[in-house]
Amino acid sequence: METINIHEAKTHLSRLVEKAAKGEPFIIAKAGKPMVKVVPLDEERPKIRFGALEGMFAVPENIKEFGRAEIEEMFYGEE
Repeated sequence: METINIHEAKTHLSRLVEKAAKGEPFIIAKAGKPMVKVVPLDEERPKIRFGALEGMFAVPENIKEFGRAEIEEMFYGEE
């Protein structure tokens, strides 16, 4: 596996990232000491589709009243 010093990595970052993405990992070193290993991602993150859960949940008509009595009791004490 190729080891590259930090200065060279900064200079050629685009080229190095392309190589890593194609399956050629490399190590970035500082003063000869290995610091990090750059490897390609195993898989793409799944794309989240907006509205994917549509129709799976129902919002009650009285949503604004939900828990109101308990909250008022916490703030104002017993009625």
